[in-house]
Amino acid sequence: MHAADAYAAADAERFDPEPDKRPGRTAFQRDRARVQHSAALRRLAGKTQVVTPDTGATWDTTPRTRLTHSLECAQIGRDLGAAFGCDPDIVEAACLAHDLGHPPFGHNGERALDEIARDCGGFEGNAQSLRLLTRLEPKRWSEGGSGRSVGLNLTRATLDAATKYPWPRGGHPSDPASGKYGVYADDLPVFTWLRAGAPGTPPPTRRCFEAQVMDWADDIAYSVHDVEDGLHAGHLDPALLLSGPEREELFAVAARRYAPPGTEPAALADALDRLLAQEWWPHRYDGSAHAQARLKDATSQLIGRFCLAAEHATRAAHGPGPLRRYAAELVVPPATRLECAVLKAVADRYVIQRPDFARQRARQRELLTELGQELVRRAPDGLDPQYRALFEDAARTGDDAARLRVIVDQIAALTDAAARWLHAHLTRAPRAPRHSPQTPATRPPRG
Repeated sequence: MHAADAYAAADAERFDPEPDKRPGRTAFQRDRARVQHSAALRRLAGKTQVVTPDTGATWDTTPRTRLTHSLECAQIGRDLGAAFGCDPDIVEAACLAHDLGHPPFGHNGERALDEIARDCGGFEGNAQSLRLLTRLEPKRWSEGGSGRSVGLNLTRATLDAATKYPWPRGGHPSDPASGKYGVYADDLPVFTWLRAGAPGTPPPTRRCFEAQVMDWADDIAYSVHDVEDGLHAGHLDPALLLSGPEREELFAVAARRYAPPGTEPAALADALDRLLAQEWWPHRYDGSAHAQARLKDATSQLIGRFCLAAEHATRAAHGPGPLRRYAAELVVPPATRLECAVLKAVADRYVIQRPDFARQRARQRELLTELGQELVRRAPDGLDPQYRALFEDAARTGDDAARLRVIVDQIAALTDAAARWLHAHLTRAPRAPRHSPQTPATRPPRG
């Protein structure tokens, strides 16, 4: 029996009902294909993961982009989900989709866009991902009354699996001030639909099991691979992890940003020392073929270590049967989470906090802020045809917040290079008449 057969009929429903184009595929295989073939996924090739892809790299350094990160997350999530009996296509599609809403320049750009969007409800990359999947990515146009795009029109189970934070702004279950949320106010109808059946007091905030697998696969992928990139680019000397003062600084970063509140430095030291004690740990790295092979082996060992720890702990809690939807909670041992937190702190301390990167991020925030100001002043000029039409629709209703949201959607869709190009074009060119037609010469490059 295919894993998809074990899911309920409601899990395979789509917001806008549509017939299957080709018999023989499951609904969830169609979901995975739709995400895989989306323009939004392709654009991630030009968006920053940690190191900006097209700046500061030498000929032999190829830092990960949002796309390569998403592909690696999908491979980890698919295998881990299958080990639990999840439909692997649901988990893979969720992993491929989880970062689609991230804007140019990574989390740095996310903070800048949140400020630009303050008068229309703010910006959050996860909420933007849901908006892309259900509204912005051109694939399916509703024929059933709404007369608007329904995005990729994925199934309920896949959309739920891609929702890392299943609550609106201010709805965090334990911290109403949290900036993490998964849906904007004007996307609540489809969000309410996809969350139908979620247990708990309304509105439910519990994540489905597949979303928990996606989230852990994401943590594994970026914690492990960001350290690998840091070593390969020469930003990290492994010997620093044995220095007392450096370790104190590292544990302070881990405690402040990545570890559970109240975590003691001694627990973080134990987590790092467990990793350093492994025979495969890369204690030195000189870029030679042998060193590269050892580093790749360490990457594989870490991924396997983190996946197996979660698999064994979850099976110990829930038994050997299939675990899907709301039948279980993913269990990650606290010691494993601390090891992951320490790796995140290593990348943060030795890559993200580098002075040259800090200066670069400041320039990027300034660029996006100026770009937002210019688009607010000039729109619909500077917008792609898709967003121009949406802007003009909002203008006809006189809804200032809707117009601003379209501008934010446009900026979020840009790659790093397209954001720089459009900024240069708008800040150097004389102001065009407000309603002049946009010519191909005024559009940012695709990709």
